[in-house]
Amino acid sequence: MGLESYGWDSACSAHFEPWRAEGHVPGRVVLEHQHLYRVHLERGEPLAHVSGRFRHRAAGRREFPAVGDWVAVAPPHGHHQAVIHGVLPRKSHFSRKVAGETTEEQVVAANVDTVFLVSGLDEEFNVRRIERYLVTARDGGARPVVVLNKIDLCEDPAARIAEVEAMAPGVPVHGVSCVTGLGLDCLLEHAAPGQTVALLGSSGVGKSTIINRLLGREKQRTRDVRERDSRGRHTTTNRELIPLPTGGLLIDTPGMRELQLWDGSDTLHQTFDDITALAAGCHFRNCRHDTEPRCAVRAAAEAGTLPADRLDSFRRLQREIDALARRRDELTQLEEKRQDRVIHRAQRKLPPRR
Repeated sequence: MGLESYGWDSACSAHFEPWRAEGHVPGRVVLEHQHLYRVHLERGEPLAHVSGRFRHRAAGRREFPAVGDWVAVAPPHGHHQAVIHGVLPRKSHFSRKVAGETTEEQVVAANVDTVFLVSGLDEEFNVRRIERYLVTARDGGARPVVVLNKIDLCEDPAARIAEVEAMAPGVPVHGVSCVTGLGLDCLLEHAAPGQTVALLGSSGVGKSTIINRLLGREKQRTRDVRERDSRGRHTTTNRELIPLPTGGLLIDTPGMRELQLWDGSDTLHQTFDDITALAAGCHFRNCRHDTEPRCAVRAAAEAGTLPADRLDSFRRLQREIDALARRRDELTQLEEKRQDRVIHRAQRKLPPRR
């Protein structure tokens, strides 16, 4: 398959020109595993690693290649691996804060046109979790589509679909079953030739099974969820870009035990547009909808016209975004002070002027 089949277009070509002049070739990252990559080139899919210069100049994890990235590559010679020298600008991405206490961005997938936010219609169904995924998907610039899998296990799937549609107006919501095949054709409509779709969701929601059904073959390994609590067990361990028979491309990702927001400050109000509309009636322009007097949002929740758990979810996400912003500002200040100390030490070592 040529690069055009993987989404290469005129914009990519324009961004690549400086690298072409240096003798590099373009490629797209199709597999990532601990800083070792498989890259789709015009000829072949060699393993590749980033150059030492790239590693030295990278300011953080975000600047390293992710699955879906277009990269500038020195092709392999002999028994040597290919070498990645640069990453082209991303038109979109799906990012989260890395798990744990470290404050750092992790790019899960890059250059994605549509994000399938997959949730299971079993005991693990949680509309609040879908809200969190929507904020993150929109923040990265991709078009979100909610996929409610395991519709065959749900007693009232129409009610569940209506609940998600009410929470996310304008976002396509598809109920599907990998057992009966119901709704899977609708997913392929989002994967036109050259278009990239990423599947994201918790462990056990059936992402790998969906991919196998769309491919028409058993490519991804699957495992049953635990019967006692419907919790998923990891089967996908690496991010991978997979061509579809339709000409589109899928990015499979490992199931996420937790999704911590990286930003979302601009898209939180888009996801909670009902709260944003109500906030126009608040007495204070910067109302947090918490303890402020004459708050129209809190009044709506008390009257029952706004679900109380939706307001709680908004507040929780807002606090998380604010706390992360403060931590990022602190780290920026610490880095600036560190750089100032390096400069001052270097200046002290300079010979005095005569």
